[in-house]
Amino acid sequence: MKVCIVGAGAVGGFIGARLAAAGQADVSALARGATLLALQEHGWRLTMKGSLQQVPAVASDAASKLGVQDLVVIAVKAQALSALAPSLAPLLGPNTVVLPAMNGVPWWFCEGIVLNSVDPGGVIAKALPQQQVVGCVVHASVSTTEPGLVQHHMGQGLIVGDPRLREPKGRQTARVQAVADLLQHSGFEVTQSADIRYDIWYKLWGNLTVNPVSAMTGATTDRILADPLVRDFCSAVMLEAADIGARVGCHITQTPEQRHAIASKLGAFKSSMLQDVQAGRSIELDAIVAAVQEMGQRFSVPTPHINALLGLSRLFARTHGLYPEAAALLG
Repeated sequence: MKVCIVGAGAVGGFIGARLAAAGQADVSALARGATLLALQEHGWRLTMKGSLQQVPAVASDAASKLGVQDLVVIAVKAQALSALAPSLAPLLGPNTVVLPAMNGVPWWFCEGIVLNSVDPGGVIAKALPQQQVVGCVVHASVSTTEPGLVQHHMGQGLIVGDPRLREPKGRQTARVQAVADLLQHSGFEVTQSADIRYDIWYKLWGNLTVNPVSAMTGATTDRILADPLVRDFCSAVMLEAADIGARVGCHITQTPEQRHAIASKLGAFKSSMLQDVQAGRSIELDAIVAAVQEMGQRFSVPTPHINALLGLSRLFARTHGLYPEAAALLG
């Protein structure tokens, strides 16, 4: 199987390094800048359980040099995909599987609806057809200590599923099975989902609050949840999001307090958005917060707490140069 990792940062580097080390696939990377140079010089590098794994890598900044793939893993930041997607055409054949290993609401999430917050003008949907997508949820904490060098902290779970299917557990398409087998052989803990939309929404339900609140305050998850006023605000946001999710068939049965109890077990966890702020990188605000607000507007769900969260986090990000000033306001 030919596999291309698009975006070899923390998550992409983690998946690419493990696939390459397993030797079950011909793995390449589409990268640029310092990450590209690091891959070409050092190969895939992953520090896990105190040990450095290093495997030679094939990497390029041009999709045309890598050719048609069987599997394309997209692991770029959500805000970068709109500009990047049209250039991925050389990687895609009629049977290529596209696996977005990304945070937040993906471009294909709302059937028949283009979310301008994540896919302005439907550019991504035109370049990456939904019928070739296998949905993915990443449950792992990883970071990059330098370009091309990934540090694993905890977790190695991947949930995969066909977004076109909502059927009883145990029934999956052959392409989902092939992706799951490849990932499992590479050491990941893989779950095949009968409703990948729900799994994406459930993860987002927690990230929607913790990520931007941690980015603005610099606080780890334990401190956010220990403050009763902040905890109550997060709960109010989650109740609004649960109402929105129900409109697209993603019914959350937990209460916010039950979700907080799960998050509390992570201890002093540093969210990916906080890591981006501390590194001076742009943040995934649109896919994680703005998309949920836009869905609320589309489905006429009042979202006063989500509005406040988006407004404050967007202002914070703009003030620190981490979010474009020219981005369209959604209310």
